[in-house]
Amino acid sequence: MMEKLKLLYFLLGVIGPGGGTVLLVGLPNSASVMENQSAGTSIFSFSVSTNSTISSGFPYIINTSPLTKAFRIDYIGTSYNVALTGSPLLDFETTPNSFNLQIYVEDSTGATDLQILTVQLTNVNEPPMFLDNLANQDVSLYIIEGNSPGAIYQVLASDRESATNTLRYSLVPASAPFSINTGTISSTKVFDYETDPHSYSLIVTVTDPQGLSVNGSITVYITNINDETPYFTTTTLTYLIPEEQIPGTTVANITAVDPDADNFINTLLYSINTPTEYFTIDQLTGGIQIAKTIDREADPFRLHPNIVLEVMVKDRPSGGQANSTFITFIIQDINDNPPMCQQYAFRKLVPETETTGTLIIDLTNFCSDIDVDSPYNLFNFTGLSGLGSSERFQLSPSGSGKIVLIGNLDFEDPNNIAVGNEYSLTVAVQDIAAQYFKKYLYVYVKTSPVNEFPPVFNSSSYVFNISELSPATTKVGQVYATDKDYPYIGITYSIVAGGSTFGSSDIFWMDPNTGNLQLATKADYEITSKYIITVQAEDSESKFSTASVTVNILEANDEKPICVPNSYTLSIPVDQAIGTNIQNFKLTCTDRDSGPNSFRYFINSGNINNHFAFTPTSGSNITNLVLAVPFDYSSGYDTTWNYNLRVYITDDNIISASGGSKGVVQTGTVSLNIKVYIPGLTTIKTTTTPEVIYQSKTENSYSAVAWYIPFVITLGSVILLGLLGYLTYLFAKHCPCRSSPKPDKELLIKPAEKTKIKHDVFWEMTKINTVFDGEAQDPITGKIYEYNSKSGARRWKDTQLPVESEQILPQPAMNPNVLPTEKDQHMMPKGTPNKREKTPIGAENGGNQTNPSKPATPNRLQTANQTSPKLEPGKQSPIKRAHSPLSPRLSPKVAPKTPIGPT
Repeated sequence: MMEKLKLLYFLLGVIGPGGGTVLLVGLPNSASVMENQSAGTSIFSFSVSTNSTISSGFPYIINTSPLTKAFRIDYIGTSYNVALTGSPLLDFETTPNSFNLQIYVEDSTGATDLQILTVQLTNVNEPPMFLDNLANQDVSLYIIEGNSPGAIYQVLASDRESATNTLRYSLVPASAPFSINTGTISSTKVFDYETDPHSYSLIVTVTDPQGLSVNGSITVYITNINDETPYFTTTTLTYLIPEEQIPGTTVANITAVDPDADNFINTLLYSINTPTEYFTIDQLTGGIQIAKTIDREADPFRLHPNIVLEVMVKDRPSGGQANSTFITFIIQDINDNPPMCQQYAFRKLVPETETTGTLIIDLTNFCSDIDVDSPYNLFNFTGLSGLGSSERFQLSPSGSGKIVLIGNLDFEDPNNIAVGNEYSLTVAVQDIAAQYFKKYLYVYVKTSPVNEFPPVFNSSSYVFNISELSPATTKVGQVYATDKDYPYIGITYSIVAGGSTFGSSDIFWMDPNTGNLQLATKADYEITSKYIITVQAEDSESKFSTASVTVNILEANDEKPICVPNSYTLSIPVDQAIGTNIQNFKLTCTDRDSGPNSFRYFINSGNINNHFAFTPTSGSNITNLVLAVPFDYSSGYDTTWNYNLRVYITDDNIISASGGSKGVVQTGTVSLNIKVYIPGLTTIKTTTTPEVIYQSKTENSYSAVAWYIPFVITLGSVILLGLLGYLTYLFAKHCPCRSSPKPDKELLIKPAEKTKIKHDVFWEMTKINTVFDGEAQDPITGKIYEYNSKSGARRWKDTQLPVESEQILPQPAMNPNVLPTEKDQHMMPKGTPNKREKTPIGAENGGNQTNPSKPATPNRLQTANQTSPKLEPGKQSPIKRAHSPLSPRLSPKVAPKTPIGPT
């Protein structure tokens, strides 16, 4: 709502949210301004009336229509002035002619006002303006002498306020030989450079109908021309010149005269009109020079050795009279080129078995002389030289370029002395005429080997031994072969047969370069004890030979004992007798390469306090797990309820067959998980509602450093012996031996007003803790007692006497979805699960936790709570809370529901 009010105040522009008043005095209004005014030009003044201060400092323009940045507000004394910014410049012909400015002001109380100022743009008469070069510079015009009178320039001008055809044009001085008509300037006579002035200065004036004018300056220049044609005085028109002239050499001189220049030669310019890159001419003297070396053998001179040039002469200045003539140059041949070959080095590959008389190469096919005329283009071959050339190579016939074989090239011949079996030959090719140019050709004859012999193994068969313990990549042995061919070109080794067995196709691998035989995978003596392999040595041209390789696998102790079961979970009561076989558990072990009497058993880890042992420990493949040391949790000697045993089984096969496996012992492993439990403890159902079962648990909280615990236990044991008869009586009275429990007939609590309740006293041994951190009321006597929330110890308040044993009262049903309160959790003993802990599978239905499908047998308390009728008044329930000396006392408000011990 407040936003709507603000908007209303803003639109009204009178009263703001603060209750003040602000007014733009003099607005709304209208104003006018002439076009093209400069920045800062004032348009309109107004003031502001307010009983407060202007919050923004001054009014400002919030919007313009049409949108522009051409306006601003300036503060002058006590008033405000709307002025031009100068950017953009307001032009009547190019911009809108009217603008609406929205001026806004706000004072410190929030009061606002918004008014509109209408600005009208006024047109102003302006002088004409030039649209051509006269607008920003003087114009220069040139007239060639002898030209006919006519138009020489068109003046372009315009006026924004009037039509172009209403402008008037004039020239000053009026006596000059020029006239102007509608902007066209024309000459009125034929000019003569020699008699008339060489230039004229004119002022052009353009006037609009209102009398405003603009001036421009024009200068007219008269250009001189030449009337007479020059002529040549040279009489020789054909010249013979040899090829290969040095650039810059003068080969001809051309002369001419000009009648207009009184026979002064320097008034003429010479040029070559024919496109050419071989000649240049001195434009002042007429001397023709070589610009580029002319090659008689190159095209087009090889077939057409003549060059015809058109030489032109002009008088000065350019554009005057001109004359031309034709000069012919004939190019003469010289012996300037040696014999040329397509290449100067040749490499020929000749087999070592090539016969004598074979043509190696014909050099004539690769060489020529490009000179045009004979004898400049003739040559021959001479001077065959090089290592072994006289014994094996020759030019035949003499002077020709044919090299033929006259000896043998056999690699195995000891007389073949060529380095690397390659012969380096040199042959000269030379002109038969002066200048006798000579070039050298190099021929490299490479003798290629011929594969004549297959590789041969140094033995027809090989025998190697390898232990089955050897890992993959172990070297088994090496085979070796030689090849009589020279040079040695390499031998490749491979396995062509054998070397496979059941489950593996490639037991061995052979290095193709060295012949080393390696294991590709680990061999197994128990699968195959001997391998017969065929290996092959092959050269690069598929000549080969084979050999037999026998590999004996040496037996070794490489198998680990395998025992069943490999892992197992056992349970043992805390009072298990020493030497007893735990759940009749046995290990049965086998080993493929060891006998049944070679096993040893020991526990590597997890055997805390050495409770467990195997019997026998060696000499048999079957052993039993027994209890070696009894459990002692009461003194704090034992604290672990779950044992994870890591059992090692060694095969004791330390001396095996020969072959390097002596001392190798293999070890197998077995994992055992043993849980220790307290017999007789069961899960108790604490409510008659069959759908909800509550469980709690406690943990042994004995400390290993509590030295007084054994003392207290001993003292309690003596006292318990004195009360043994009394306890026996109570047991016989309240728990008669019978095959099945009978419903109780008595009330759990007698009414206090009828019969005095007789309390049975039970002594219990607990972990002593002198700190009592809670109080509670005894449900039977109504007295207040103190308790320790961790150990469960209790005493009557303001006394040192222990609390008497109380009867177990039925607990009210609880909602399983409601978590215990903080006070309830504080009352629970350590280790007691709350509602956030998951109930074991089957427990909620009273089922067996280890077998959910099997229903659990209800205990006596459950039977009593669920089936017993209401007891008669005055009768005492035979069900008491009895505490084991090994068990800590529970919280006074939470009955025990799960066995004490490990979970």
